[in-house]
Amino acid sequence: MTTLTSHRKAPKSGKARSAVIFVHGYGADGADLLGLADPLAPHLPDTVFYSPDAPQPCVNNPFGFQWFPIPWLDGSTEAARDAGMAESVTLLNAYIDGVLADEGLPPSALALVGFSQGTMMSLHIAPRRAEAIAGVVGFSGRLLVPETLTAEARVKPPVLLVHGDADQMVPFEDMGRAGNALLDAGFEVYGHVMKGTGHGIAPDGLQVALSFLKDKLPG
Repeated sequence: MTTLTSHRKAPKSGKARSAVIFVHGYGADGADLLGLADPLAPHLPDTVFYSPDAPQPCVNNPFGFQWFPIPWLDGSTEAARDAGMAESVTLLNAYIDGVLADEGLPPSALALVGFSQGTMMSLHIAPRRAEAIAGVVGFSGRLLVPETLTAEARVKPPVLLVHGDADQMVPFEDMGRAGNALLDAGFEVYGHVMKGTGHGIAPDGLQVALSFLKDKLPG
């Protein structure tokens, strides 16, 4: 089976008691999002950071990757989108299992931090795993197929949603839709609005994410 290319930043203390996996957005790569570890690591010294590359070359950016094609952006079909996502779900779940095994950590010591399409993947995968992880931070994304969440959720990890109110790529309204669906399904949900921010991560959003991670991760 294909495995995801992995990027890793070791814990500052030298001993991992928790892990964060960054899940990048459409057209980016794991190394790009791993840069978020630099401001987080001093405050999370026992946390190891990982960031995989998505498995598919991005149609619109040959130097980046995608978790699944996006028909309205790249002209792909809905069937290609669904097949691409199914492949990525399998591969990302296997990657998560591999990180936990390699670091000797339980799922309760892991958080997923997604951006845009990476948020979509994280919010889809985390509730459907056999054991709950410590939490999910979702920047600038949306919840896919919210109508299936209640029936398919096996676990309910806490979720922090962070979104810019000037986002022109993934509408700000998607944050409220995701939050309401998660609340209706019984999840513990937190939210933060990055005022005046477009499709990106502002310092205040990162600070709120850090507070969430410090609260939910062991150590």
